[in-house]
Amino acid sequence: MDDSEALVRRRLHDAEIAWLTTVRPDRSPHVTPVWFVFAGGVWWIGCNAGSVKARNCRAHSAVAVALDGGRVPVVAEGDAFVVAAGFPREVVAMFGEKYRWDVEADDGSGPRALIKVTTTRWLLRGAAQ
Repeated sequence: MDDSEALVRRRLHDAEIAWLTTVRPDRSPHVTPVWFVFAGGVWWIGCNAGSVKARNCRAHSAVAVALDGGRVPVVAEGDAFVVAAGFPREVVAMFGEKYRWDVEADDGSGPRALIKVTTTRWLLRGAAQ
């Protein structure tokens, strides 16, 4: 593993916020900051089950996820699937460790969901891969 690959892995682990871009019904982009964990090559994004981002992902699975900062770009395009129940225990634990947050707990805004993003294409170090 070269130094830049190690830096990307560290950023995927340590970054607090990612930017999720979904597609609205009118085909316009919807960009929002999200809390996430990256595990087993998959982005897991916590959200309200009725949120715009969750509704968009149910209707159109193509998404992009990006980390802040241009020095070592980390951008992933992929397919999203909304998980409404049966969250993976490892992922729940990772959210608790990273954010001190129970990703399953209803915060009063309704049921929770996870958006599972499987990457189909990366933009790393300024090059599509």
